[in-house]
Amino acid sequence: MNTRQLIDFENTRRERRWLEKNHPLRQLFWECTLRCNLSCRHCGSDCRKVSVTPDMPLEHFLPVLDDVATMIDPKKVLVNTVGGEPLVRPDIVKCGKAITDRGFLWGFVTNGVLLTEQMLRDVLNAGLRTVAVSLDGLETEHNWLRGGSFDGAMSAVKLLTRTRNLLWDVITCVNQRNFSTLPQLKQYLINAGVTKWRIFTIFPQGRAKLNNELYLSPEQYVELMDFIAATRKEGEINLSYSCEGFLGDYEGVVRGHIFRCDAGTMTASIFANGDISGCLSIRSHYNQGNIYHDRFSDVWNNRFEQMRNRRWMKHDECAKCKVWDWCAGGPFHLRDDDGKMMHCNYLTICEAKKS
Repeated sequence: MNTRQLIDFENTRRERRWLEKNHPLRQLFWECTLRCNLSCRHCGSDCRKVSVTPDMPLEHFLPVLDDVATMIDPKKVLVNTVGGEPLVRPDIVKCGKAITDRGFLWGFVTNGVLLTEQMLRDVLNAGLRTVAVSLDGLETEHNWLRGGSFDGAMSAVKLLTRTRNLLWDVITCVNQRNFSTLPQLKQYLINAGVTKWRIFTIFPQGRAKLNNELYLSPEQYVELMDFIAATRKEGEINLSYSCEGFLGDYEGVVRGHIFRCDAGTMTASIFANGDISGCLSIRSHYNQGNIYHDRFSDVWNNRFEQMRNRRWMKHDECAKCKVWDWCAGGPFHLRDDDGKMMHCNYLTICEAKKS
């Protein structure tokens, strides 16, 4: 680690402490449905075409936004409607308009299949500000992971490349099947007019627990970091790695910022059943309340101690870890119900570089 990195690490650590104390909400995820028109091998939520949990009615969610507006300027908060696939809701345009009419920013994540030209026009008219489209490889690799949908995803991407005044990017979940084709996928995206690309690795939750082909070896993981770093240096496409933990020497190289988990400090989520938590990626049981019997602002201001004071995480591998002060226990979504780390990418990098 060089001097510049160490300064950035310390600045991020101080910033994290300030956020833990002041917790200014900036992003609110709404799991508006657990239904999906696909059946992806890696789905952390185990979403299905018919869900046991019904869609949360819009009128149940809007009081949450009205409550949030009493404690913070809505213009500072991005409300992300996610699922499942949010576009399966027949009232998704109505949902978006209600969000933006209250002054909030609105965005969603989609597999792209239902993002037709008419749907895009409708959501833009409703005030859509951001969108992310999942594209998990070239056609063969994408369709293996998602059971089809490559053509639909690319149709959505082509529509977005022609759209102005909208922030959007492509998300790719890297696995054993698409790993070797990433250079070709990069060029494919550049040729298609994509300017922003985010790469995720898959963690063992939901259906993702069941398939070892979804996980990279330590050596592949390091190779992935090198690929991201090289692509960022080339400057042809703005590629960044997701918030999968502190990465040592790769910090500030594979992302435009130093790792910091914002679950419970800047990010909150409302699950389809009304549970209140931090980041929606947290599938373990760390709910802090429920909108059907708790006021969101009370929960946000007075709970979330588990996510704002993480000293309790300093056990097992973390107890003796030399980067604890900067990692602070890693991303909360990689903790299981008992608080144990399911996977540590920093240790993965260290293991690969020892061999």
